[in-house]
Amino acid sequence: MSARYPIIAVTGSSGAGTSTVKTTFEWIFRREKIDAAIVEGDAFHRYDRAEMRLKMKEAEAAGNNHFSHFGPDSNLFGELEELFRSYSLSGRGRSRTYVHDAEESAKCGVPPGTFTEWQVIGEGSDLLFYEGLHGAVQTAEHDVARHVDLLIGVAPSVNLEWIQKLHRDQRMRGYSTEAVVDTILRRMPDYVNYICSQFSRTHINFQRVPTVDTSNPFIARDIPTADESFLIIRFANPRGIDFPYLLSMIHDSFMSRTNTLVVPGGKLPLAMQIILTPLILRMIDTKRRAY
Repeated sequence: MSARYPIIAVTGSSGAGTSTVKTTFEWIFRREKIDAAIVEGDAFHRYDRAEMRLKMKEAEAAGNNHFSHFGPDSNLFGELEELFRSYSLSGRGRSRTYVHDAEESAKCGVPPGTFTEWQVIGEGSDLLFYEGLHGAVQTAEHDVARHVDLLIGVAPSVNLEWIQKLHRDQRMRGYSTEAVVDTILRRMPDYVNYICSQFSRTHINFQRVPTVDTSNPFIARDIPTADESFLIIRFANPRGIDFPYLLSMIHDSFMSRTNTLVVPGGKLPLAMQIILTPLILRMIDTKRRAY
């Protein structure tokens, strides 16, 4: 952790909604005129799209049916930890971009499904912002979480997460239901060992829980809307959190435990801005005082 070079990380599974949370952070950064060096977790996958398909086939041929994007063998945990360590010390570090589609390809100048070259980022930035799968990951060899000043977990109920993934992969990527289910099953051991475990290290968790039937996510016709959900917000350390103020500002909210706030799902952006803006501004103030 660093007073001069703070790091914020948003971590969550594929289909959890971390991209939506990233958008809210970007709103805050623009409004408060904060220059954030933004890093996407996909940049630290070990293999590009074609290589990953090949590695999965090789793993299956060797009897390993659980090789996935969630685990250490397909990710550069060391390079991610080094980025966080370097930035926390100097305000700079090495990263790259994973190019998802043709639009990004036109901007980056490399084919979809590949990476740009590594480059130094962060010079002159106010903070580093990471969004991806492994912002709080810990293994025997690497500890990414220890370098992060504010760790945010995004973890919808697992059935909702699967529904969101099914709809995204089918509609945006053209996958069949069977292909998406195969992906979910293949990822399960790494999901348990390397994704779920992160949420015990986060400072704040945002978990969306639907209030409609999601008992069989694989036949759900629609994604439950925000208004059909509650948002569970858990604070690892509630000391200093002004819960009466939050309850007064977010209508129809209530406390379910001494460290847990429940708000209507449609008020996620409002709740995030009210909760996170003071924390971010405190980081920036501490940074300026450190100089």
